[in-house]
Amino acid sequence: MAQGLRREEIEMSEQVPGTETPRARRRSGGGRAARIAQRSEGPKEAAVRAGLVGGAYRPLTDHDIQRIHERALDVLENIGMGDAFPAFRELALAKGCWMNEHDRLCFPRALIEDIVAGAGRDFTLHGRDPKHDLHISESRTHFGTAGMAVRVLDVESRKFRSSTLNDLYDFARLVDQLDNIHWFSRTVVATEIEDLHEFDMSVAFACAAGTQKHIFSGFNLPEHVKQGVAMFDAILGGEGRFRERPFCSVNTCSIVPPLRYGEDNGAVSMECARLGMPVNMVIAAQAGATSPAALAGTLVQTVAETLAGLALVNLTVPGHPMIFSNWPFVSDLRTGAFSGGGGEEAVLNAASAQLTNFYDLPSGVAAGMSDSKFPDNQAGYEKGITTVLAGMAGANMVFESAGMLASLIGCSFEALVIDNDMLGSVQRAVRGIEVSDETLSYEVLEEVCCGGPGHFLGQPQTLSIMESEYLYPELGDRSTTGEWEENGSQLIHERAVGKVRELMSSHYPEYIDRKVAEELRRRYPIKLTAEAMTPGSGRW
Repeated sequence: MAQGLRREEIEMSEQVPGTETPRARRRSGGGRAARIAQRSEGPKEAAVRAGLVGGAYRPLTDHDIQRIHERALDVLENIGMGDAFPAFRELALAKGCWMNEHDRLCFPRALIEDIVAGAGRDFTLHGRDPKHDLHISESRTHFGTAGMAVRVLDVESRKFRSSTLNDLYDFARLVDQLDNIHWFSRTVVATEIEDLHEFDMSVAFACAAGTQKHIFSGFNLPEHVKQGVAMFDAILGGEGRFRERPFCSVNTCSIVPPLRYGEDNGAVSMECARLGMPVNMVIAAQAGATSPAALAGTLVQTVAETLAGLALVNLTVPGHPMIFSNWPFVSDLRTGAFSGGGGEEAVLNAASAQLTNFYDLPSGVAAGMSDSKFPDNQAGYEKGITTVLAGMAGANMVFESAGMLASLIGCSFEALVIDNDMLGSVQRAVRGIEVSDETLSYEVLEEVCCGGPGHFLGQPQTLSIMESEYLYPELGDRSTTGEWEENGSQLIHERAVGKVRELMSSHYPEYIDRKVAEELRRRYPIKLTAEAMTPGSGRW
């Protein structure tokens, strides 16, 4: 509202005879119906959407980027990667790599440069519904979940408890309803399932059952990948359907910092490439613990490690879709513990996005990982600064951007819906300001100031762009102090609890045909029951 026109003053002046207020003049122009009609004639595009272009924030200079890049190539050529497992080592040695005196796999610079040049870029991460397709190119930004927390902040008790498979399914169907969260990656661990085969198949099924958005799951062993693809084929209606429309990517940590391969996850990445499943290559070194305390040194190491992961995928299947997920983490050097919410974390992941954009590769970073144990002011400022810098830096995929608390140990349903609000504002900041002859508004200024009403509240331009230029929070409070007190002085967490209960009690989607789900339960050890996927389960 215009400066100097507080809501209380307008309401009071409407009661004074002879005092015409902006609200009164709007009413004389046709009232609410006329305003709705004017708004309906305006632009249909929403204020925010998936894929807004970032890149305005650049924490590194071009010279800085070049130096980090050159040092990363030096690391791969001279220090090399440890624990190169046989299946990949054979591929690499055949392409001109060598083992040094420390039995580490070394990469010639020219090979890495060729791999980068031929890597997959400008691809689509499919949703089950095409409206959720994510077009990964240039500096287009998207926000989603991740984290694999082992604890859930219970809505009722406000205490943390162990996470379960039912929780994972519930988080998926909650994200399914939140517009500013663009994909679903595993938020929590099904801690009650110990068998790796049961775990992998149950988790993949739960994610697919809860949302039609693109999902990120994971497989502990390469032999489970083939069964996962067969399950996804069945969900889509027949053999080979998943390769045509791969709606699931695999999260894989094929590199063990500092500078070593992990055989099981490496083999999973190779199998996913062969079977057409996009790979999210997550590199998660922690500055001061598993990477140098110097932030630039951590970037050198993590860029080298992510390039080593890119080599793993591309020497298996050249050009296979892979997200270059360089997620540099930091330590609180007083204790050595991971810290996800500080300014160092924010600037590191923004720099990571900038470096990946230098390679023109699909980028993934981590942001939104508050160290707070509750959706409070600390969580708000930590999540806000880390996610907005990642988006402004032009990261394609911002993981862990919603729901995460307690330095990734915990996840919260209420935090998820609050963060959905926050991510709308972040995306609006990423979108920036469009400057055109129309938006420069010279004619509007002339009309209002030269014989017009002297304000812009009821002006046709205002009404036409109020949905496309401005974003309105669902949970954020913009009421007057009086209205807030009359409505019980609720804090945002209390409103979020009500929103969670509303969404979770009513949304039990049937995204997997019942007969197909029954058959999949017969074929695979899926622990998510049909009863847990229907209203009346007792959870909400």
